[in-house]
Amino acid sequence: MDIIFGIILPVFGTLGLGYVAARFGVFDEAANRGLSLFVFNFALPLMLFRAIAQADLPAAMPWGYLLSYYLGAFGVYALTMAGARILFGRKLQEQAVLGLGGAFSNTGMLGIPLVMTAYGADAALPLFVMIACHSLLMLPPTTALIEAAQGAREGLGPMLVKLTKSVLGTPIIWGLSCGLAFALLGIELPGPLDAVAKGLGSAATPCALFALGASLTRYSLGGNLREPALLVALKTVLHPLLVWLLATQVFEVPPLWVATGVLLAALPAGITPYLFAQRYGVCQSTVASAVFLSTLVSVATLSALLFVLRP
Repeated sequence: MDIIFGIILPVFGTLGLGYVAARFGVFDEAANRGLSLFVFNFALPLMLFRAIAQADLPAAMPWGYLLSYYLGAFGVYALTMAGARILFGRKLQEQAVLGLGGAFSNTGMLGIPLVMTAYGADAALPLFVMIACHSLLMLPPTTALIEAAQGAREGLGPMLVKLTKSVLGTPIIWGLSCGLAFALLGIELPGPLDAVAKGLGSAATPCALFALGASLTRYSLGGNLREPALLVALKTVLHPLLVWLLATQVFEVPPLWVATGVLLAALPAGITPYLFAQRYGVCQSTVASAVFLSTLVSVATLSALLFVLRP
């Protein structure tokens, strides 16, 4: 009951409220854009900065954590591509977009609030490690596959430079990096800075969830649902299962890191795959349906995982 009333209802209730508010026009697109900018540029970076700055860093990096997550992620990516080709006859650029849709988690809008609500500040470090690597590891292969399929309009080198600049310009990465610097140097947060970070950071979780709920009104179920159903099954069921098996049976990963990695793997598809689908003009309906459907399904799958992985 503590998990239901302390985590599940607050998280998905806030998300649902944002969806209803946007659906009925009480919270319009301009308002949601402003709220999303506040969340990503200020609230989330400050929340993570404060949590990392006050964290007890491990003596050694649990590399098994990263290997467990990303071997699982790229395994799902490859299976999605294979399924798209064999079952639906998709071309390479379409397979790449669908592969990203099956493996790329919604870490920002849902993952950070959910994990921090479930496991508290102790989970900030595993979150930092995952967020710092997520886009850098998942997006270049997707871009390379699509560009190769479309004639390589942009070389891999310039694409990597552009992606690195984009990641380094992300406020969340700066918040995490500055927090890590404070922790490594043993610098105690000054009182005024701590108060500002705590005050604005406390708004991160509800605002991020509300904004995510409102943004879901852009997506809907449409067309043939067999492809979206495949993506949802691989993303919300197989991905966390693979991560759990690797983290517990192959590598030695601390329990909190296992729980964080599995929960992040079970997240619904992020919005980034849809942006790729839009940019390259492929599989837009399928990916939009997968984003919407996986978010609905994750209410049940994440709730079950929170019971199994409760601290």
